[in-house]
Amino acid sequence: MSMEEYVPTGTPVAETHFGYTLSLIGGKYKMIILFWLADKGVMRHNQIKKVIGTISFKTLSLMLKELEKDELIIRKEYPQVPPKVEYSLTERGESIIPLLNAMCSWGEQHRPPRG
Repeated sequence: MSMEEYVPTGTPVAETHFGYTLSLIGGKYKMIILFWLADKGVMRHNQIKKVIGTISFKTLSLMLKELEKDELIIRKEYPQVPPKVEYSLTERGESIIPLLNAMCSWGEQHRPPRG
């Protein structure tokens, strides 16, 4: 495909395929959440919060709701006391992991050395 097909001249980025993809994975935490779920398979809210470390309870809850709305993750609630909720990737969520892996590989190859 040509660039014109990906981002047609005069079209707002949000209305392009590229913009749509960014809307699903953009932000500080969504890609990290997807990576952890890809690695662990199933995680609970507090487990995700613990591995990320720098995310607030409220922000994590919001990110999980958005990822669920976008059908990238599944939220499974168990009817028990105390409530138990688990998150995992949907098939659609799993399909985006190769894209995230490619982004990581690019960063590994092109990031300037620290120092």
